[in-house]
Amino acid sequence: MTDAPSSAPPVIRRSNGTLAAFAASCLPYAALGLPVYVTLPEFYASHVGVPLAAVSLIFLIVRLADIVVDPVLGVIIDRTSTRWGRYRVWMAIGAPILMLSVAMLFFVAQGASATHLAVWLVVMYLGYSISLLSQMSWAAVLSPDYDQRSRIYGWWQVFNILGVLAVLLIPVAAQAMGHSYVEAVRMQGGFIVVLLPLALLVTFLFTPEPRNATPPPHGGLGATLRMVMKPVLRRLLISDLMLGAARGLIGVLFFYFFEQARGFEREQTSILLLVYFVAGLVGAPVWAALATRIGKHRALAVGSVYFAISFAAATLLVPAGNFPAALAAIFGTGLAFGAADLLLRAMMADASDAVRLDDGADRTGLLFSILNATSKMGYALSVGAFAVLEWIGFDAQPGAVNDPGVIAGLQWLFIAAPVVLLLTSALVLRIYPLTPDRHAEIRARLAARDGEAA
Repeated sequence: MTDAPSSAPPVIRRSNGTLAAFAASCLPYAALGLPVYVTLPEFYASHVGVPLAAVSLIFLIVRLADIVVDPVLGVIIDRTSTRWGRYRVWMAIGAPILMLSVAMLFFVAQGASATHLAVWLVVMYLGYSISLLSQMSWAAVLSPDYDQRSRIYGWWQVFNILGVLAVLLIPVAAQAMGHSYVEAVRMQGGFIVVLLPLALLVTFLFTPEPRNATPPPHGGLGATLRMVMKPVLRRLLISDLMLGAARGLIGVLFFYFFEQARGFEREQTSILLLVYFVAGLVGAPVWAALATRIGKHRALAVGSVYFAISFAAATLLVPAGNFPAALAAIFGTGLAFGAADLLLRAMMADASDAVRLDDGADRTGLLFSILNATSKMGYALSVGAFAVLEWIGFDAQPGAVNDPGVIAGLQWLFIAAPVVLLLTSALVLRIYPLTPDRHAEIRARLAARDGEAA
């Protein structure tokens, strides 16, 4: 191995205005992401009339199929080279797919079939994968600097949470004005459909996209598997899987737990969920700042442990029916919500540099597709909680009264499983190999090699 150059290349620092324009696209994507994982499964099971077990199976199968599609999309995106760039082109392709599928999923009549849910969920996930994969890869190439990537994904995460908050406020405001929960869900869908083209226009007009040279072939499935087994990627992806499953479980069971086990009304539970994401907005800059001080993987490990402890305290120690105490506890837990999305994506951007140094090819799209896949796998596993609830005899219909033994099973599923997953993630990150110093060395070596090639 040759010695690394003595200094890294100059830091590329994008302006706050540029990062805000780029992050505008997060608003509709995040506004859709929350209902897909939290609202739609419960909505179709409790209000549309699709059996709970069918909803669980459909979401599980579609998400697992989507995991297979993501790497294929990543390869295609990496191989794209146009005068308009590669990422903005694919985000534009994904937009009409998303708009149509969102309309069909949210503006659904009571009594719609499981087939309707399955078909339009497939279409929606295709558009969502194309869009989100392109956007996250674009963020990775805005700057190659270790700390600047924390800043870029910090903006990305803040706008993600703003999108989540906006879509969460809709049912709260709608129900305050006398609209039904079903009407509120439809309003969420309409909001996403209208916002998507407006937000993308801002991103496309005011965000630069570095021109890419078409990379060599990816080398097929075998090369991809060998790449994934690199220690840096293996630990990153395992952590992502654990965190995705933990947060997915919290999301899909949130309403059931706080209404059935803690005695809150739907309006109160909606406010709790809103406060959870407001806290995530407050916490995102904290995790980005911590990452620049102790490194991203250490910051994420700290965040995972804090999340586990604060979540256990919020769910075990707060008395049932005590809404003010629940609000304070959920805010404390929510401070850690943004750490995973922000730091894992910034870490993958750094890992893409290590892969480019080893393989001599830009595989950013493929790497983010694999990160998407593990995250979706975690969320897919979390939807399996519906099957567990069905097995223990849980009644998901609004106003249903479940036996104490069933409620106890719900509590174990909602509390214990996420805590174990969060602590496992922290353990996996304990000896993560891509430190700030190692990344600086990689950047310097890449700059030297690129200079020789020029």
